[in-house]
Amino acid sequence: MDFRIGNGYDIHRLKEGRKLILGGVLIPYEKGFVAHSDGDALIHSIIDALLGALALGDIGSHFPDNDEMYKNIDSSILLKKVLRIINAQNYEIVNIDTNIIAQKPKLAPYIPNIIDNLALLTNLNKNQISVKAKTNENMDSVGECKAIETNCVVLLKRINY
Repeated sequence: MDFRIGNGYDIHRLKEGRKLILGGVLIPYEKGFVAHSDGDALIHSIIDALLGALALGDIGSHFPDNDEMYKNIDSSILLKKVLRIINAQNYEIVNIDTNIIAQKPKLAPYIPNIIDNLALLTNLNKNQISVKAKTNENMDSVGECKAIETNCVVLLKRINY
């Protein structure tokens, strides 16, 4: 196939005194992710979308949360590893479209930095990356500021040599 679409999703609980990192960018907030790695839910959903597009499993099958090698690891490192896998399969990213669902903090001021960082990590142009911030209208664990949820869709194209 010349084109492949992948869908990714992640959610992490929030806890006071932890760092909040989204798209590799530290977001000032009194809460952060509870996770085995740095908990970057945005990068995790991008990784799942990339792996899913090529039917290569999910983030947990490649980077298990019971492996001490990945304890507190920067999720940007995991994304770079997955990009190497994608390239080895002779595919490249056409575009990435993401949503971050968080009641708080307000993320609009940080979206340009997140896009810049994701472009740097993926070697894409900024116009190939969409990051949107939504709320859950005070409903469920996200709306109650107990978690942040992310989702992602990617389009991959076969590299023709």
